[in-house]
Amino acid sequence: MHIDHLLTLTQWLSPAYPVGAFAWSHGLERAVQRGDVSDSQSLQNWLSDVLTHGAGRSDAILLCVAHGAQDVSEVADLAAVLAPSAERRMETMQQGAAFAATTRAVWGLDLPDMAYPVAVGRAAGLMGLPATQVAQVWLQCFASNLVQAAQRLMPLGQTEGQRILAALAPMCRDIGARAALSDLADIGSSGFAIDIASMQHETQSPRIFRS
Repeated sequence: MHIDHLLTLTQWLSPAYPVGAFAWSHGLERAVQRGDVSDSQSLQNWLSDVLTHGAGRSDAILLCVAHGAQDVSEVADLAAVLAPSAERRMETMQQGAAFAATTRAVWGLDLPDMAYPVAVGRAAGLMGLPATQVAQVWLQCFASNLVQAAQRLMPLGQTEGQRILAALAPMCRDIGARAALSDLADIGSSGFAIDIASMQHETQSPRIFRS
């Protein structure tokens, strides 16, 4: 990846980019409350399932298809209806809209509001960033945000959180590489416990995250 592309990508996916990622837990808050995630190993297992069987893989495919599409409307429409719960739909749509607004303002791209991975894929395509590497870094940043959420929900030190992310890095690499060779027909998920957690979170009280 060219250094200019690398710097753009790290800026887009930095925690400082104003998409509000810190407000969402992707159902993890409910998983912690009900005891499915209680320590570093169960968190790593949960995140592994999110990446391989849940939104991680599906979003990476959506990102890569949007990257190469002349017209992203079909991808955007599909991404908007794939979310299994109201909160998960808000999570992807509101982050996507925030990403698109900032990226339009800074880079002047033709980037309408749409689901987060589609917006990132479209922006990357317009800027000439390589799809595979964008998807790989996207997945790592997705996992990183959930690790940060876990640190607010359970006893999890920063060093242990980084160990988890390091262990998940090969998974992010492989899923991203496969996503770049996939199309919309390859999308599918089987993260039922993750989806149920996001549904149950809608009525959880008290809670600190929006999903």
